[in-house]
Amino acid sequence: MIFEQDPESEIIAQTPTESQPTFEANPRPPREPWRLRDLLIFILFIPVALVISNIAVAVGYAVLAPIVGWTTPLLKLQTNAIFLLTLQFVFYILLFAYIYFLVAIFYGKPFWAGLKWQMLSGHNTLRFLLGGILLSLVIMIIPPFLPEAKGFPLEKLFNSPASAYAVAAFAVLIAPFMEELLFRGLLFAFFEKHGGLTFAVVSTALLFAGLHIPEYWGAWDHVVMILIVGIVFSLVRGATRSVTPSYILHLAYNGTLMLLLYLQTQHFHKFPGVPHF
Repeated sequence: MIFEQDPESEIIAQTPTESQPTFEANPRPPREPWRLRDLLIFILFIPVALVISNIAVAVGYAVLAPIVGWTTPLLKLQTNAIFLLTLQFVFYILLFAYIYFLVAIFYGKPFWAGLKWQMLSGHNTLRFLLGGILLSLVIMIIPPFLPEAKGFPLEKLFNSPASAYAVAAFAVLIAPFMEELLFRGLLFAFFEKHGGLTFAVVSTALLFAGLHIPEYWGAWDHVVMILIVGIVFSLVRGATRSVTPSYILHLAYNGTLMLLLYLQTQHFHKFPGVPHF
């Protein structure tokens, strides 16, 4: 038996099925990194973060004081090392969160690679560790050749062994990382893009020294030495194209100063002077 195919059905069978329109979402182009507008917004964020950190620490102290039994009035804690270091630590947390948001989320860049943090070989790590130790020894030799100004705010934090241990821990574990992240990481990237390598080296060194002026107010010999240290860190950052070497230098530099101070002060019990870190 022969079945005759309906011509109309043949036409329908031969007609290609109408395909559904496809819409390809145009991916948003990545944002241009290190724009001056972003730098300005970050600068404006700094005092905001400082206010927030002050409020947070003050509220935390007020809540914990009756529980723990603290009796010192809040206004008298301005020379308490642990209180001030807690305040600075909270401030650093806010800065780190903002930098992470800017680089990893807003710019969409890998965070560590975007700020030029790179792994080093064991050989190079040892070289920069030794370089930081040598730098600290050189800096300790300079003071006799500069006019001496005794008495500066940082000395007041070394008023007890507990305070000295807290300052030393902060100087080794927290300060090198955050200061290199801020100066040789974030700010260096902005300045190098808009002013070139030399401008980035000089400006970050000056800002690094400026950060420490309140600690050494009146002791300008200390400020000069901090400026020298900042120039070395920034030069290494520019020469290696990486933040990691300057961080290791900074870590070894601060660690050596704290170790020498620990040995010179009978385990943080007598303080003839404070190093420059």
